[in-house]
Amino acid sequence: MSWVRDHLGLILELTLRHTVLAGIPLLLGLVLSIPLGWLARRYRVLAPVALAGTGLLYTIPSLALFILMPLILGTRILDPINVIAAMTIYTVALLVRTVVDGLASVPAEVDAAARAMGLTGLRRLVTVQLPLAVPVIAAGLRVAAVSNVSIVSVASIIGVSQLGSLLVDGYNRNNPGALWAGIIASLILALLFDLVIQGGAWLLTPWRRTAAPRPAGVGA
Repeated sequence: MSWVRDHLGLILELTLRHTVLAGIPLLLGLVLSIPLGWLARRYRVLAPVALAGTGLLYTIPSLALFILMPLILGTRILDPINVIAAMTIYTVALLVRTVVDGLASVPAEVDAAARAMGLTGLRRLVTVQLPLAVPVIAAGLRVAAVSNVSIVSVASIIGVSQLGSLLVDGYNRNNPGALWAGIIASLILALLFDLVIQGGAWLLTPWRRTAAPRPAGVGA
């Protein structure tokens, strides 16, 4: 505990960096996955290619991808943009199938009614399909968020500072305080991501509020 008190500023700084490196790819991945998932759902011939392709992306070892990014992007090895780009790829790999499943969960009669009202494909997506798919997409987003928080820690091996740096430093210096600080801070960060996603899904699905209790920490 004394080590944590003495290094609280460092822990908070690394937590903020970790939040950025895990959070920005989560948002970028969601934005990219929605049109990809919609295309795979609408044009069935694309579905096997999109799902298999994104699935293969997730099999690439994270350390290898972090090292390859500077070669692909022309950046420096320690540039945080490498981690953000790599984590965006992983997020897309996880979320495309989730978006497809979410759109598939929309009742056919609801989609048919929207079509009968004259809504175009894009308007149906934005005003009908995506809102109804929110619970499924949010579930996948929660998995991606926890995965991102975990995988980002690997970037400390190549020298990108975040909470994983505490784990590496704690191990190398036999410092239990740094190890526990990194582990607990990562767990708390993953929990906060999860609560934010649950809260966002609750706000975006008002028709479900009377059917299910609000997630913990979400105000009225």
